[in-house]
Amino acid sequence: MTALDRTPADLLRSALASDPARPFVTYYDDATGERVELSVATFANWVAKTANLIQGELSLSAGDRLALHLPAHWQSAVWLVAASSTGLLVDVAGDPAGADLVVTGPDALEAARACTGERVALSLRPLGVRFPVTPEGFLDYAVEVPSQGDRFAPFVPVDPEEPALVVAGEELTSTQLVERAQGDAERLGVGPGGRILSGLGFAGWAGLAAGLYAPLAVGASVVLCRNLDQGALERRVADERVTVSAV
Repeated sequence: MTALDRTPADLLRSALASDPARPFVTYYDDATGERVELSVATFANWVAKTANLIQGELSLSAGDRLALHLPAHWQSAVWLVAASSTGLLVDVAGDPAGADLVVTGPDALEAARACTGERVALSLRPLGVRFPVTPEGFLDYAVEVPSQGDRFAPFVPVDPEEPALVVAGEELTSTQLVERAQGDAERLGVGPGGRILSGLGFAGWAGLAAGLYAPLAVGASVVLCRNLDQGALERRVADERVTVSAV
């Protein structure tokens, strides 16, 4: 992180400049046996492609509202930072009817249909594969994102003092988000090069901080666990060289 980093997208750019090859997100789903590891560079590529999808194909811009209905997942983390790159306001589990864009997994498709704007669905299947049949009224993220550009530049610079995140009813600007993430990293005891294991969901700030924002703010990495098998926890901590756990 540098003194100029005031948004999550800024933090990712600094991480990419510092050490693009280091692991950033290691994702487990203990219900499916899935494991995915993304380096900083690979994660940043997914973010760039997703940001290009938002700005280009979906024609959304800074200030538009994204209702995010996704679990703690590596693709959720991608969407959160891509939204920061484009200046969208992310409303975690927000009302789709009041959103310009809804992004959802398979479990919330019906509720997401209340959005009269753009709708994107993620299968959340291993390796990020597409739906067998695209849900009616939605774009399939896995179909749309691969063709997007690998580099992203916003049409208009993102204002770090504008609202960036609504979670559990609390609204944060990008600057507030970054400052809080730094504070949480200190509270959790994670620093540069550290590895935090998180089994928390993304519905509240604690899970978002442990599972994305705190490690991003301090140059650490995250082992993100969905459907965490407590019986596997001790071995995973050892195998993944975890320094801090938030479960």
